[in-house]
This record gives sequence, C-alpha cells and structure tokens, in this order.
Amino acid sequence: MTQYDDANIFARILRGEIPSHSVYEDAEAIAFMDVMPQGPGHLLVVPKAASRNLLDADPAVLSRLMPVVQKLARAAKLAFAADGVTVMQFNEPASGQTVFHLHVHIIPRFDGEPLHPHTGTMEKPEILAENAERVRAALGGK
Repeated sequence: MTQYDDANIFARILRGEIPSHSVYEDAEAIAFMDVMPQGPGHLLVVPKAASRNLLDADPAVLSRLMPVVQKLARAAKLAFAADGVTVMQFNEPASGQTVFHLHVHIIPRFDGEPLHPHTGTMEKPEILAENAERVRAALGGK
C-alpha cells in the first residue's frame, strides 16, 4: 500500500496551514464544509490521526470516527431541512478518492434532486460560511 503523504490538503488543514469553514472539532476529528460541494451543506469529517484511507486506518480511529459522522449527519439533515443524507467514503483512486487522508462525505439530500457533479469550481466563501453557521447552529441545539 502507498505511504501516507503528510502534505495532502487535509493534513495541511489539520495543521492550520490552509483555512477551512469548520463546523466541529474534538480531540479525534474535525468537520468542515467541502469547498466543491455536491449539494448544499456538503461536509467532510476527517480524523486527526494520519491514515491514507479506511484500508490502513487503525480500527480504534474508526470506532471513534463513526459517532462523529453520525452526529454531523444528524446536524446536517436538521440544518438544511433535508429529506435524507448521503454518507460516502472512498478508498484509492479507482474508487474516486482524490485526497489521500481518510475522510467521510456527508451530503444533505432532497427528494428529486440529484447530486451535483464535481466540476472543479469552488463554492463562494460567503455561501460556505453561511452553510457552516447553519450546521454549527444545529449542533448547538442538541
């Protein structure tokens, strides 16, 4: 398996080298808005422990990550009054993984609305900030 590269964008976000629209952080994980969302409220949940993906992650990291994913999925669904939520996680290039630090996508979903394609176009910062505030508010209400 390929070695973990600590220069990946999520590792850099974790070190504070790149800004993000953070919505949640604890000792184990951070969650922030995806800058190229596939729908309104698209979040990423990233463990702080270095692992390329699910295939090389320590099982203890995974056991602590999933409750955070659940908490954020509930908050995103509430914050966007969504009909459902998609939770995705990719492993290696053939699966669609493009950032090689374990991360989980959470996307609020609405009946009849397909996911937006990844176009490479970044969302406006003010929209990301507004969406992040909505998720933080939903978390505060728990």
